[in-house]
Amino acid sequence: MNLESIISGLKRGDQKALESLYNLFKEKVYNTTLSYVQNQQDAEEITQDVFIEVFNSIDKFKSEANISTWIYRITVNKSLDFIRYTKRKKRFSIVKSIFNLQSGELEIDQPDFIHPGIEIELKERSAILFKAIDQLPENQKTSFILSKIEGLSYAEISEIMKTSVSSVESLLFRAKHNLRKYLNDKYNELF
Repeated sequence: MNLESIISGLKRGDQKALESLYNLFKEKVYNTTLSYVQNQQDAEEITQDVFIEVFNSIDKFKSEANISTWIYRITVNKSLDFIRYTKRKKRFSIVKSIFNLQSGELEIDQPDFIHPGIEIELKERSAILFKAIDQLPENQKTSFILSKIEGLSYAEISEIMKTSVSSVESLLFRAKHNLRKYLNDKYNELF
């Protein structure tokens, strides 16, 4: 099934078309989401949400655009929405109960994230890098993930982010600068 027939099938509500689209893009969507949320279970859930959104809003897709760009845009938005929701939820829980009543310990857990696919000896470095990426402002984080992790071109990223290529270049420059500073500070803390 080619993309045109998949899209027309989706517009008719064909479940097989959705299954075909899912099989084509599930790994890209999952990996992009995982780079944002840094939790496999959450990434799987968001991946499903992305494809439900694609199916439910296929009528909004403009055929002159590239479907992969549209899917990436939905993926980025769903990932960022999840992060915002999680941060709001954490803030509320902190206000509600900052300390464990029995032990008096602070109850905020920062999960360590290790991206699958990174070799065992690189796991610690990977965790530090993804923690640094997570510190970036949203636009810098998005441009960095799409460029350096997903390998998209500046033109594709500008289309996904609805900005100019020069803005993407600027965001990537600032992201790299901020990552260098964060990682340098982290390195200096360790030694």
